[in-house]
Amino acid sequence: MGNTVQEKSRNFAVKIIRCYKGLYDDKKEYVMSKQLLRCGTSIGANTRESKNAQSRMDFLNKLNIALKEADETAYWLDLLHASEYLDDKIYKSLDSDCAELIRLLTAIIKTIKENQK
Repeated sequence: MGNTVQEKSRNFAVKIIRCYKGLYDDKKEYVMSKQLLRCGTSIGANTRESKNAQSRMDFLNKLNIALKEADETAYWLDLLHASEYLDDKIYKSLDSDCAELIRLLTAIIKTIKENQK
């Protein structure tokens, strides 16, 4: 897997935390921003946890969870943008990063599954 997805997911988590702080402090939005914080930071937590997986299946499971969290993050980003809590610039940046994580995780999972055959 390499460190690429772990580094990118950590950097993404930092951006999500900053976004959450802005939504919470400036926009007074508490519900959706909290959901975004939870799933957006969970991606990195699960890729990090995959380093110490007990088996290949455990490793794959952690990456699948990270992928689900990334997809949920994309959903909350879309809702926050559609409801005008996130401006176009912030949304496009975070959405682009999230889409990249989804592509990376999907490719890694696909490769692992193909190698198991």
